[in-house]
Amino acid sequence: MIPLQSGAPLPLWTSLAPTLALGLTALVLLVVDSIDPDSSAPGLLAGIASLGSLVALVITGWFLVAGTGMERTGGAIVQFSGALVVDGMSLFFTFIFASVAALVTVASYDYLKGHDYEAEYYALVMLAATGMSLMASANSLATAFVSLELASLPSFALVAFLKNNRGSVEAGLKYFLIGALSSAVFAYGISLVYAATGVLKLPAIASVITAGELLDPGILGVGILMIVGGVAYKTASVPFHFWAPEAYEGAPAPISGFLSSASKAAGFVLAFRVFTVAFPIEAVAGVAIDWGLAFTVLAVVTMTLGNFAAATQDKVKRMLAYSSIGHAGYALIGLAVLSGAADQSFALGASMMHLFVYGFMNTGAFLFIALAEYWGVGRTFEDYNGLAKQAPIACTAMTIFLFSLAGLPIGGGFFSKYALLVAATSASAWLLAAALIVNSALSLFYYSRVVKAMWIEEPDGSFEVSSYPTGLYAAVVAAGVMTFLLLVAFGPVSSTATDAAAMLF
Repeated sequence: MIPLQSGAPLPLWTSLAPTLALGLTALVLLVVDSIDPDSSAPGLLAGIASLGSLVALVITGWFLVAGTGMERTGGAIVQFSGALVVDGMSLFFTFIFASVAALVTVASYDYLKGHDYEAEYYALVMLAATGMSLMASANSLATAFVSLELASLPSFALVAFLKNNRGSVEAGLKYFLIGALSSAVFAYGISLVYAATGVLKLPAIASVITAGELLDPGILGVGILMIVGGVAYKTASVPFHFWAPEAYEGAPAPISGFLSSASKAAGFVLAFRVFTVAFPIEAVAGVAIDWGLAFTVLAVVTMTLGNFAAATQDKVKRMLAYSSIGHAGYALIGLAVLSGAADQSFALGASMMHLFVYGFMNTGAFLFIALAEYWGVGRTFEDYNGLAKQAPIACTAMTIFLFSLAGLPIGGGFFSKYALLVAATSASAWLLAAALIVNSALSLFYYSRVVKAMWIEEPDGSFEVSSYPTGLYAAVVAAGVMTFLLLVAFGPVSSTATDAAAMLF
């Protein structure tokens, strides 16, 4: 039974209810499509996907409020003999996945008008979200790999969904090829860790390392490095970022938001659990490799290259793609400072806070791009000139997204970046703190270019907004409202993230 902070306990299997809700939604969509494959009711398909996402979101939120998997209710819930674990961290990230999936499915109702295979599209989104939710609960390297593939394979198809668009198909192929290579690296890293320790479950690996029972520390070190590479690919960290700009630009805009927010968060939750539980830095650094140093280098290089590349772009969508790489560097700070942080729970929690806010503000920004594409607006900064005069509400939301991404006190991104800065300075990681400040200032430059174009510049032509698609508009506005509300209601997010991170130490 699952003990709750209040109310009657629930059966043990219900701890996986959010994941089951996402998976069952995908199956329902496939059944509906098999019954009526030529259905012309896109509202039904979008409604089923959105409802499934919202059900998962509500259940996850209830579990978090009730303290499921937290220390105050008895700790983590172990499933399948330790292969899966449901705790505060898994629920926290599942909330992010379900939120992003709900926004994307609502927005896709309008974006997909005139396209075939809508049922398959929504089913793939739900399957990818299911894999991400499983990644958040993976307590074994074998489970981690299977869930990673479940999240990745639907994503490859989603990037190439626009089959008549050469850029989309090319992006999907590149994403698939690089993804196959990174999966091989990740799998080989797992095999090396197994060769050195003889176990796959994360706590068991840590026990072998701590007890000094390693068969070969050198093999373990190489295995950890290869796992770092696999995680770096999933989070689009340098130098494993090459797929991200191509995939984000070529994919349908809602999918770009889904991958850059939910998929990135999935890679981070996997990294958080694997490296803190299986490879505790105080034990690993003495026998194999100091992965904290590796993540420090990755963080600095990733945020710097991502932001400098974004500043040189002339297309808004590609700018956001490189910007998302920079934000991966920010989130890596939580792992990089664990070796010296006075409060490890807060350090890791700071990255979780940023990923939570990022899920709304970055997804919202890409959904605004989808809205602009729906209107036929071009891709460059100049094409956005004067857009605020015809769509002031949507442009207000986009302004909130961009300034919050830059770290200005207009959205929750201000507090999440401040938390990362506090974590870095508390650990005396001055290089990381300086890189965070400098790159945030640089990001304000290129984000402001979009805001200036929308609100200040005069339109170049006679463009007219002919319609206001309900689903897309609602998703953009909802993401904007959430991003702004997180500025004034950041406390519960901060405390929940810190408590969830504490369960790993």
